[in-house]
Amino acid sequence: MAFATRHFVRTAASSSAAATAAAKKLVVKHVTVIGGGLMGAGIAQVAAASGHTVVLVDQSDEILKKSTKGIEESLKRVTKKKFADKPEAGTEFIEKTLKNLSTSTDAVAVVHSTDLVIEAIVENQEVKNELFKRLDKFAPEHTIFASNTSSLQITQLANSTTRQDRFGGLHFFNPVPMMKLVEASVIKTPMTSQKTFESLVDFSKAVGKSPVSCKDTPGFIVNRLLVPYMMEAVRLFERGDASKEDIDVAMKLGAGYPMGPFELLDYVGLDTSKYIIDGWHSLEPNNPLFAPSPLLNKLVEEKKLGKKTGEGFYKYQ
Repeated sequence: MAFATRHFVRTAASSSAAATAAAKKLVVKHVTVIGGGLMGAGIAQVAAASGHTVVLVDQSDEILKKSTKGIEESLKRVTKKKFADKPEAGTEFIEKTLKNLSTSTDAVAVVHSTDLVIEAIVENQEVKNELFKRLDKFAPEHTIFASNTSSLQITQLANSTTRQDRFGGLHFFNPVPMMKLVEASVIKTPMTSQKTFESLVDFSKAVGKSPVSCKDTPGFIVNRLLVPYMMEAVRLFERGDASKEDIDVAMKLGAGYPMGPFELLDYVGLDTSKYIIDGWHSLEPNNPLFAPSPLLNKLVEEKKLGKKTGEGFYKYQ
């Protein structure tokens, strides 16, 4: 009986230890970033700069060369401020960061040894779903998937995989190296496990960001407030109540914003803003905050998308 008791105690203790180990947060060391655009490159930079091993993935070597060059230039700007009085330390910081970073055009080949996959590709539900569905088959069981989406529902993206409990949102802000916020590290779905949530919060802090938490609601926190504000500015202009120039000046001087709403729309991209508002309108067609704008639709149709095309609400040279 005593032996049986001791055996039971050992078994129970072993089970308890296993349960504790299973409940432990994942310490993210290896990161795969899918998408070499401004956001993806920025995320890769801050992860590599904070000591993580990072693989940046995109469709071509040409894109990745451009991404790497952009990261190097960004690091030089960072070191000018951070190591103003210690140029040698700045050079060492750049070299160490770049040593932590590699690139690849084969996402499937690199996810087999990663702890965290961060997606930062085009803001399109079907394209993102297809990517996650494919990578889900090759990534290890412990690997967490996260999306940098600014507007799509995390739950719908998670449902394209078999790891709904290991899926969350990591919405960084542009420019990533400068902006301190990560929203909602995590954008938490009803299926996201507490372990995943805490692991992503810890990762956000490790890369030097301040995480905030949010449920999987349209636009999360910042965009849920920001996009309707920008759309209301467009409606104000459409009605002829004020010029776009005066609206921008009013919000900069009266509210202390660094950019007016029309400047910000051009910076973000009018196509991106239209995609977001159209998506929300389809979800809540009776919500006046999500009503489409005829003027915005017209500009996008004319390919006047903002700074990236040289013209949006304003013209750029």
